[in-house]
Amino acid sequence: MNELTSKERLALTYRHREADRVPMLAKPWNSTLKRWRKEGLPDDMDFREYFGLDKVVGIRGDISPRYAVKVIEETDEYIIDTTGWGVTQKNWKHAASTPQTIDRTIKDRKSWEEAKSRMEMTPSRVDWDSLQQNYGLWQEQGAWIQGGLTFGFDRTHARIAGTEKVLVWMAEDPELVMDIINTQLDCDLCLMDMIWDKGYRFDAIHWDDDMGYRNGLFFSVDMYRRILKPIHKRAVDWAHKKGIVAHLHSCGNINELVPELVDIGLDALNPLEVKAGMDPVYLKENYGDQLVLHGGINAMLWKDVDRTEEEIRRLLPVLKQGGGYIFQEDHSVPDNVSLQDFERIMNLAKKLGAY
Repeated sequence: MNELTSKERLALTYRHREADRVPMLAKPWNSTLKRWRKEGLPDDMDFREYFGLDKVVGIRGDISPRYAVKVIEETDEYIIDTTGWGVTQKNWKHAASTPQTIDRTIKDRKSWEEAKSRMEMTPSRVDWDSLQQNYGLWQEQGAWIQGGLTFGFDRTHARIAGTEKVLVWMAEDPELVMDIINTQLDCDLCLMDMIWDKGYRFDAIHWDDDMGYRNGLFFSVDMYRRILKPIHKRAVDWAHKKGIVAHLHSCGNINELVPELVDIGLDALNPLEVKAGMDPVYLKENYGDQLVLHGGINAMLWKDVDRTEEEIRRLLPVLKQGGGYIFQEDHSVPDNVSLQDFERIMNLAKKLGAY
């Protein structure tokens, strides 16, 4: 088979058919990219082009309440700023880490209602100039284009109100949590409809909604069914009515939720976090004909290229069978991976991932 474009390759993969090879993606930390550029990655080259990886691009809008975004304090080591969701946070400049939250604007039902009143979706919430500038190029390149959504449990606890508070609300005031997440999705789909109606087409919707951690779920399966599942299903149904697919990124051990995600018709799941207890071979054997599996290559091993290659040799021949698999590390590429070692890993994956 001749070499396919990323769009062609991923389209076949989503139909659970074998392409020329498995699609190959990667998400290096910014500090990893800095290291690679010191080791020979050209400054003006996209790392995906350098390694011959597939190109996935995103279209999204801003659904936030648009609270003032400003820098409060900046030093050589860190920056304290505010977000459109009214969160004051501290980011370290020379380390890849989760921002430290200092304060939040949305703390209760009253402050949520105030924020909600600011979430009127207008065309100004889409960067039309950037879209017009890039869309034709993406098409020429054969890129896979995803509409990016920003709703869910993860967005609500991590970007808006805080983990402990949202979990308490799920137990004591689930209607509030459902209203927040439904409103997020309403706004997302409003902007996606605007973009679609302007003639810009995308191949999938994608959203991040981390629902697990190392030892299991943040909440019970019953809570998922009552609070989140109907909202996730709305997103999937919207995509399917458009004739496109739905892709979910959910970190942690979410084994208990996989049957629920299959039940709502989800098309693809990522990252299959091995260090949290996800087993990509088990998922392939039990759900591989219904769910595209994306990831599952343990990022904790990548600093040891020999162990990583051993893992790829074990997994990839199994996961690629019959299509329906996208190769990627199970979270992101850390900065202890050299340019040379990453290239060696990718070359092996291309070889073993060929059909």
